[in-house]
Amino acid sequence: MARFLVVDDSARDRRIAGGLLEKHDDWTVYYAKDGEDALPAIEEHLPDMVVTDLQMPRMNGLELVSRVREEFPLIPVILMTAQGSETIAVEALERGAASYVPKRELAHDLVETIERVLSLASEHRGSQRLLQRLTGERFILENDAELISNLVRHVRQAVVDRFLFDATGSYQVATALDEALTNAYFHGNLEVDSALKERDDNAFRDLAEERRHIPPYNSRRIHVETHYSRERVSFVVRDEGPGFDPGTVPDPTVGDNLDRASGRGLLLMRTFMDEMKFNETGNEVTLSKRTSPPEASD
Repeated sequence: MARFLVVDDSARDRRIAGGLLEKHDDWTVYYAKDGEDALPAIEEHLPDMVVTDLQMPRMNGLELVSRVREEFPLIPVILMTAQGSETIAVEALERGAASYVPKRELAHDLVETIERVLSLASEHRGSQRLLQRLTGERFILENDAELISNLVRHVRQAVVDRFLFDATGSYQVATALDEALTNAYFHGNLEVDSALKERDDNAFRDLAEERRHIPPYNSRRIHVETHYSRERVSFVVRDEGPGFDPGTVPDPTVGDNLDRASGRGLLLMRTFMDEMKFNETGNEVTLSKRTSPPEASD
């Protein structure tokens, strides 16, 4: 799924450009009427791409390209150019715009140009979206399953690149983190009960998807700290939900509980990591594991 911000002071031109993009079921389009409105919209929605007019009041497309390059360097910008704006378009390209489409050719060229730019960036787009959520040493994630997957891949690659674990150990670390993030996503921020999943998995996921878009759930975030050293890796995962009592979760190793959804994540975290510790309210878990570097080959 890709997200776009269309910026144009003409309501008619916004509708034309946005309408072309909205024909794609997996594309989401947001709108801004000029560069001044675009910057807070970019910060709020973190689109995969900005599509902007050049001639606008308050902040034109040339200025917007410069600001995006400074503040959101991983987001490409495509220009929509009108006749007479050739000089400013060239300058905008020199400042960092990814491409341009003449307004008279939007119907023929806009989607194709966007797809080419997305294709060029597809290999890195997941890591780019993730790094845009990095503040200091902490990732702050929306309730977005794709971001969770991106972070898990990022962490697994990080421990491999640092030679901290063998193949099995890196897989275990990634799995434990994935379970912690998934719990924070479904059960923490969205407050969807595992009991519903056991009864009806489709209903469980439908409710989660619904709550992603409505208050108070849609404003909640997942906070993740990652720490690497030669001796140990650790993660702190905190959601903004009400928390829970881990002691109330059925022990999955007892009786038929192993086949139940409830408790599976805790079992995997406890098994794969050396330490699992919750805070008092149950909305934060700290996971740590001693490193086991792969043995050097002869």
